[in-house]
Amino acid sequence: MTVVRGSEMSPHRAIPVQLPTEYGELSGLHGTSQSRTVLATAVLLPGYTGSKEDFAALIDPLTEAGFDVLTIDLPGQYQSDGPDDEDAYRPSRLGVVIANLVSRLRSEGRRVLLLGHSYGGLVARAAVLSGAEPVGLTLLGSGPSALPPGPRLSLIELCEPALRLHGVEAAAQIYEAHDPAWSARPRELRTLLRARLVSSMPAGLLGMATALRTEPDLVPELATRLQEHRVRGFVVCGEQDDVWSVETQREMAEKLGVDFVTVPDSGHSPNKDNPQGLLDVLVPTWQRWLLS
Repeated sequence: MTVVRGSEMSPHRAIPVQLPTEYGELSGLHGTSQSRTVLATAVLLPGYTGSKEDFAALIDPLTEAGFDVLTIDLPGQYQSDGPDDEDAYRPSRLGVVIANLVSRLRSEGRRVLLLGHSYGGLVARAAVLSGAEPVGLTLLGSGPSALPPGPRLSLIELCEPALRLHGVEAAAQIYEAHDPAWSARPRELRTLLRARLVSSMPAGLLGMATALRTEPDLVPELATRLQEHRVRGFVVCGEQDDVWSVETQREMAEKLGVDFVTVPDSGHSPNKDNPQGLLDVLVPTWQRWLLS
């Protein structure tokens, strides 16, 4: 099997957009369906230290499959506005912002598919718990609660004192030093990754980091919400995910009563490790939800 890898620099036809919210303007990329019939608008939420560009390799294939695509920087990330209040970046608070965005899209007559990757998955589920009613919720490489012990949690704990004492630049240097692939990345990609991190709100990085250490297990509440409001659910992860384990995500799917699929040849970010493999499971699932 030939694995087609993507990156934040993957070319696409989406255009930049600014979306007004109670937290200020969110920066996004909007891809327009290439089909006469628009099946739905897919709203894609990135993870901690991520950005809208994390989904660059998915945008054009999804528009060619009949979806509008809206991928955003979460509040306080990269080019999005956000408050100087750490508590404002917990999933429960960000979930309200995303729920209001979903409601606005639905008021325009759009059907919405909501996907959250990693921390974005915690925000996406909080949006549903806050009243959002998408056609379906996809949790990608996300978990039932706070990060388990492991390298990702250790790195967050290592960076927090540097971030508080010396600012985002100091934290960025630590992240880069602990990225074994950093020096091998193309210069343009390194420039983007550094720019999006140092442009993010310190309060946002700190608030999200706290949530990644403390977020409770809300799977029972989410299961009830999905069932009562007939929101479809889907849990997807890379077959080598080393953040929340594959087994943890499988168990979460079972408790939610939704399908679970692993994407081959990928780790925590199938959207970049194997975008075609991810599309191979997302597109038919979403089409089934919308056309059944």
